[in-house]
Amino acid sequence: MTLLVLLLGAVVGVLVGLLGIGGGVVLVPALVYLLHMDQHWAQGTSLLILLPPVGLGALRQYWKQGQVDLRAGILCALGMLVGGYVGAWMAVPIASRHLKGLFGCFLILAALLLLRKPEPQNRTTVATDEESARG
Repeated sequence: MTLLVLLLGAVVGVLVGLLGIGGGVVLVPALVYLLHMDQHWAQGTSLLILLPPVGLGALRQYWKQGQVDLRAGILCALGMLVGGYVGAWMAVPIASRHLKGLFGCFLILAALLLLRKPEPQNRTTVATDEESARG
């Protein structure tokens, strides 16, 4: 069991650094299906797991490349602080079965939105293209 939990943490860590995902997309389903946790326990445990290390290693790499919007990150973090409290307050009384269904619907919606979203232009690519057009 201990080895499985350590391996799960390592895999989620790689996915956080590689894709910027973790708690909601990988960790919660893994805790439910691999460790047989109740949905509430999985979500609460995921919050505990992600609180200290939530992407600090990955953030360092993106920061070194100048690919972090500090203002947007701070403002969103403040919103998440309040939103996380409100969301947890709403989730606790919901039956685990219904919460699991809601979670699954969210993942399906997120996948559909990602599949149909046009590819955005990279900020550095846009700046380079504009400089090329001028010069």
